[in-house]
Amino acid sequence: MQLLEERILKDGKVFPGNVLKVDSFLNHQVDVELINEIGKEFYRLFKDCGVNKIFTIEASGIGIACITAQYFHVPVVFAKKTLGKNIAADVYSTPIKSFTHGKTYDVIVSQEFLNKDDKILIIDDFLAQGCALNGLIELIKSAGAEIVGAGIVIEKAFQQGGDLIRSEGIRVESLARIESMTDDGKITFCK
Repeated sequence: MQLLEERILKDGKVFPGNVLKVDSFLNHQVDVELINEIGKEFYRLFKDCGVNKIFTIEASGIGIACITAQYFHVPVVFAKKTLGKNIAADVYSTPIKSFTHGKTYDVIVSQEFLNKDDKILIIDDFLAQGCALNGLIELIKSAGAEIVGAGIVIEKAFQQGGDLIRSEGIRVESLARIESMTDDGKITFCK
């Protein structure tokens, strides 16, 4: 997606350790007009798949998922990183290691919101090692639901996550695929 790639080049910041900081427009301060275009693109890519739920993980994926869900006219369900008092005891749970935070979360989703009749589109902001995406896939499989695919805003294609998920037969559509990043800030996109 040209608009997204241009914005990454303009406002993205590369930090040591293959960290791409896009918090000025994607996941801290949100450019709603850009996210709207991202939602339209995910709809274009997956509109014929019978999606009846969008699924993501808190926190950065929620805004993107909500804008995308507008186009599908379906609800958004998100996996939580903590079990609050307002969640029933009947949950699907799986551990997910966060690349960004360097810790493992036991993420959960209420069994009430995922079931075997669902056709689920996963939406997330980043795909690098694939830990978060793989965890969401495990939660969907636990519910017996169908995964129609994953819409990813930015994929670090030089890391193995995308290849691993695709090798499982899951459709992954990434709007910006980064081939390489250097510590001096140079970003190259896959062609």
